[in-house]
Amino acid sequence: MREESASYEAVMSRRGEIISRALGLDYSRFEQGPMAFDYEGMMEKTGYSLEEVRSIQREAGVGYTPLLELRNITQLVRSIAPPGKGARIFVKDEAANPSGSFKARRAALSVYEAQRKGYAGVIAATSGNYGAAVASQACMRGLDCIIVQELFDSRMVGQPEIMEKGRKCEAYGAEVVQLTVGPELFYMMLHLLEETDYFNASLYTPYGIAGIETLGYEVAEQVRERCDQDPDVVVVTHAGGGNLTGTARGLRKAGAEDTRIVGASVDLSGLHMASDEDFNRKSFTTGHTGFGVPFATWPDRADVPRNAARALRYMDRYVLLHQGEVFYVTELLAVLEGLERGPAGNTSLAAAFALAKEMEEDEILVVQETEYTGAGKHPTAQLTFAQENGVEVRRGDPRDNVPGERIVIPEAPEQIAVRDFSVDRMRKSLIRNAVRQAEVQEVGSREVEFLCQETGRGREYVTGVLQELEVSIQD
Repeated sequence: MREESASYEAVMSRRGEIISRALGLDYSRFEQGPMAFDYEGMMEKTGYSLEEVRSIQREAGVGYTPLLELRNITQLVRSIAPPGKGARIFVKDEAANPSGSFKARRAALSVYEAQRKGYAGVIAATSGNYGAAVASQACMRGLDCIIVQELFDSRMVGQPEIMEKGRKCEAYGAEVVQLTVGPELFYMMLHLLEETDYFNASLYTPYGIAGIETLGYEVAEQVRERCDQDPDVVVVTHAGGGNLTGTARGLRKAGAEDTRIVGASVDLSGLHMASDEDFNRKSFTTGHTGFGVPFATWPDRADVPRNAARALRYMDRYVLLHQGEVFYVTELLAVLEGLERGPAGNTSLAAAFALAKEMEEDEILVVQETEYTGAGKHPTAQLTFAQENGVEVRRGDPRDNVPGERIVIPEAPEQIAVRDFSVDRMRKSLIRNAVRQAEVQEVGSREVEFLCQETGRGREYVTGVLQELEVSIQD
C-alpha cells in the first residue's frame, strides 16, 4: 500500500503521474501545442505492425471470425424496398471470440503489452463487454485482473446487463469492484492502479485501438474473397468511438479507401448518463447517444491524457435508432437467421436494415460486429427491468418512443428507420470544445492542421468555424 493520501482530491491531483506509471507511456512527448498532438506518432508508439497484432491475437484465439451473409434478412429488406434496392447484408460474427465480443481484440494487445512490460496484473474501468475481454485475456496470460464497474443506482439496484457482464468477468477469475453511478468510478480506478502497480488496460489507449484495426482489415479481406469487391458501407455501433476508429483504420490499411463508415447509436436524448435517477431507465448500457455524441465531440474526456479513439476523423454518417427498433431486430435476427446475439451489435444491424433499403441490390453492406447474449443481456430481461422501473413497453409506432418513459416496439419491419444526426454539427462542437479546453483566443497553422485532421475537413472549413468562435488565426 502506498503512503500517499487516498482522498479523492489527492488521488485526482496525481492522475497524470498514476496513468503514466500504469501505462509506461509518456503522453507529453506527443504534445505539439495547446490543442495539437501527434496522433499518428502516438499510434505508432505501440511498436506493433498490423501483422504482429494479428499474430498476438491469433495466439490468444482472437480474430479470424466468420463473415456471415444474412440472406433471409436481405430478402426481407428487398420485399419492402423500392425496385432494384436492397443491399446484401453481411455480419462479422465477433461473438466467436473467446469472451464473446470484438473487445477481445482490444484486450488481447493491451494484456500482451502488460505482460511484456512485466506488470503483475491489469485493471480496467468498464461496465461493458470489455471487462470480460480483459479478464479472459489476463486469465490466458496468467495475470491478475481487476474490473471496476458502475453498476448500481443509489437504491443499490443494478442493471441486469451490467450484472451479467460482471458474472462473466468473475467466471474468468477477475476481481470485480462494483460502484454506484457517479464520479467515484475514475477515482477508484486511479486508486487501485496506484495501490497495485497494475497496468491500465484502458479502452482508449493506442493498444486498445490498434487491436481493433485487425477487425476492419479482416472485413475488407473477407468481402473481397466472397464478393470480389470492397464493402460499400460498414455500419458500426458507436459509443466511445474506439470501435469505429479502429475498424476504419483497419479498412484503410487494407486499401478500402472508398468504403463509407456509418456510426449508429440508440437515441437516448433527454437521459443524463451520470444521473442516479436516469441510470436504470435507459435500457441500453452502451451504443447510445449518451456516449456517442460526447465522446465524438470531446474525445479527451476519457481516462487517459490523449484518447486514441477519435471517431470524427473517420465517420461519414451518423444515424440514430429508437430503442424498440433494436429489440425488434434482435428478435428478427434470431427467428430469420438462427443467430441469437446481444444488443450492441444489433444496434448497427437495425441501422443496416434501414440503410439497405436505400442502397442498390449489388452493393455490399457489412455490420462489423456481433456480441454474445446471456441472461441479463437478453431483451426479456431488459424489457422486464424497464417495466419495473416505470418505463412503459408496448407495440406500435417506434416514433412514439420516449427515452426513459416509453419503449415502443415496431409492429412491422417497414417501420424500422434511421434518423440522421448531423456530423457537421458534431465537427463544429469538437472545434468549440477544443478551443474551450485549451483556453485560447489565437491559434497557429499547426493547430489548424490538427483540427482539420480531427474533423476530416479542409482548412477553409476549420478556419471558418474558428472565425465564428472569434478565434484569430496566425500564419
